[in-house]
Amino acid sequence: MSAKESYRAFLERYIAVNPLEWMLLQSKLTLITFRKGDTIQSVGDVPDHLLFIHEGLARASILDEHGKDYTWSIYFNDPQSHMSNLFVVDYDSFVTRSPSRLHIEALEDCTCVATTYNDIQSFYRSLKKGEQFGRLMADEAYSYLHRTFIDRQSKSAKERFEIFMATTPHLLDKVPQYHIASYLGITPQHLSRLKKSYRS
Repeated sequence: MSAKESYRAFLERYIAVNPLEWMLLQSKLTLITFRKGDTIQSVGDVPDHLLFIHEGLARASILDEHGKDYTWSIYFNDPQSHMSNLFVVDYDSFVTRSPSRLHIEALEDCTCVATTYNDIQSFYRSLKKGEQFGRLMADEAYSYLHRTFIDRQSKSAKERFEIFMATTPHLLDKVPQYHIASYLGITPQHLSRLKKSYRS
């Protein structure tokens, strides 16, 4: 399946897109590739493109007041992906047109389908389905933040690790362990112990 066909298949999980609508939307889509190690977005950028990841793996991170790096999100495309995993962007920054606080890098070579902010807004305005999709994206972004914050505060490290393994076990062998540890809010040493216990 091509990158654009993958994007269409994703859209049609949420809204019906007829051939004419797809033709108009497809004309606004471009493909952007990144090499492993490339910076996709820097802190302070105002992202102008919504990037749907077709192939590859990317990571968003934040820095605390001491300059320590924390994994905010991991982007990938497979059957376990949620909307928050598929769009490589600081969505709040994209919507509000304010400087991003996230740094996003490619962990593998990535192919993305890109749509500009202006084209997205036109899509929302011209099609009722587009407006519906925009609401779904906003709901998903809020839900992701809500779940992440509550899980970090209420679940044990073991519970967070078990959820990670139940939903995205393949990432354990693809993403550097210290990135996964910071994503789960634990130390790499604690992650190593949890892995050993899980596999025993």
